[in-house]
Order: sequence, then structure tokens, then C-alpha cells
Amino acid sequence: MTFSVVGQVGDAFGVAVASRFIAVGAVVPAARVGVGACATQAMAKVSYKQDVLDLLASGATATEAVHAVTSVDEGAAHRQLGVVALHSQASHTGSECLSWAGGLSGRDSTGGFAIQGNILAGSDVVERMRDTWLARADLPLPRRLVEALLAGDSAGGDSRGRQGAALYAVAPGSGYDGSGVLADLRVDDHPDAPRELARLLDENELVFGAS
Repeated sequence: MTFSVVGQVGDAFGVAVASRFIAVGAVVPAARVGVGACATQAMAKVSYKQDVLDLLASGATATEAVHAVTSVDEGAAHRQLGVVALHSQASHTGSECLSWAGGLSGRDSTGGFAIQGNILAGSDVVERMRDTWLARADLPLPRRLVEALLAGDSAGGDSRGRQGAALYAVAPGSGYDGSGVLADLRVDDHPDAPRELARLLDENELVFGAS
């Protein structure tokens, strides 16, 4: 019921997510300055976020962190998890996630990405997100994440429709008070949530400047 992109541009990490699920930003995304970012979805397990980021901070790779949390979770077959760390990335889709479900991950010269979704219109959703992510390496991280999300939405996105979307991104020394938060935007309930998120990012950049 959700599709997301977890990405890295240099020392910046973040997540963009959309779903036919209210207030999806309260559940799916997490990121930590200097460590990485992750997205938990499908039958999301919110504790994955803290656990994964702690594991990455202790030196685990993205693959190791995914294995560590899913291997001890009886519900892992119903969950998706995307993780990007400084030098690694991984995407997990449990065997019992509802169709269409899947994910992919990779890396370019700017850093890693992990893209995943469930109850999607088809595999084209994540493939279009990947292609857009790779094609828009010229953009700062928040804008690049949202462009990839919009590409997935244009490819059909969540097959049940639209409701919530969110963007969360961090980088050292960034943000309103230097706390490291590049962007923290949520659309909790809107009939065209991904595009409303893009509009909010436009407004955010007008007020605080592009990242």
C-alpha cells in the first residue's frame, strides 16, 4: 500500500514516501545525520527505524542491518524495508507482501538508493523511480527524492489511490537551526498527496532556500 525511495547524496540522507494510507510520514521514514536513512512499510514495524539506524551507527552495512532486524522478526515475511548507509544499501520485500510488491537498490557517483513498494500498479513503478533517481543527479537530495516519488506516482503508484505522502531528509549542519534537518514535510490526507508534497517542497525552498 506504499512506495518509497531512500536516498543519499554525499553526506545527506533522506526518504520520500507516498501511500493510500493516512499520515504515512508518521510511520515509514527515518534518517540520522552521519549515519543513513531507512523506510519501513507494508506491515510496517516502527521499531525497525531505531534498530536499523543504531546498527548502522555501530558499523553494520545496510545488508547486515536488514538481516539483523528481519531474522528475529516473526512478521518479516509481511514487511518491506529499504536502507541506505554511507557505503551500502539494501531493499527487503517479504514473501507475503501483497502484489505487486518488490524493490531494488543500487549506487551511483553521489551515493546509494533503495526503492520499494507494495500493492503497486506494477513493477514499472519502482523501475521508473530508479530511472528518474539516476537521471536527476543534478538535483539536491530533497528535490531528487520528490522527483523520483512523482515518477512512481505517474507510473501508477499505489494501486488503491492516493492519500498520504512525506519527505524527511538530513545533512550535517543543515536546517533552520543547524540541527541537521534538510526537510521534514508531511501530507497526511490529500487526494493528490504526492503533488501536494511537491508543492510544499516548493514553499519550503522559498522560505528556507534550496538545499
